[in-house]
Amino acid sequence: MDLATFARAIFALVLTLGLIGLAAVALRKYGPDAMARFQGVRKDRRMRVVETLVLDPSRRLLIVECDGQERLVLLGEGRVVDLKPRDAA
Repeated sequence: MDLATFARAIFALVLTLGLIGLAAVALRKYGPDAMARFQGVRKDRRMRVVETLVLDPSRRLLIVECDGQERLVLLGEGRVVDLKPRDAA
């Protein structure tokens, strides 16, 4: 193997890794919206996660909106606890 062949192989490897990195950056930036468009996901969804808060490595609080009503949900330790409606006192 001469130096020109070795240099060409290194250049091809760098080019390939660069294209993979560029694709990863593009998917990270445009991925969620682009994937939703390709899959035909409707914009009028009934349920969405409004906000999340990580309490510790095993527990997480979520505010989930479903049909215009927000609920506070605690996830963790193998169970799901619906605490109460967010707008209720």
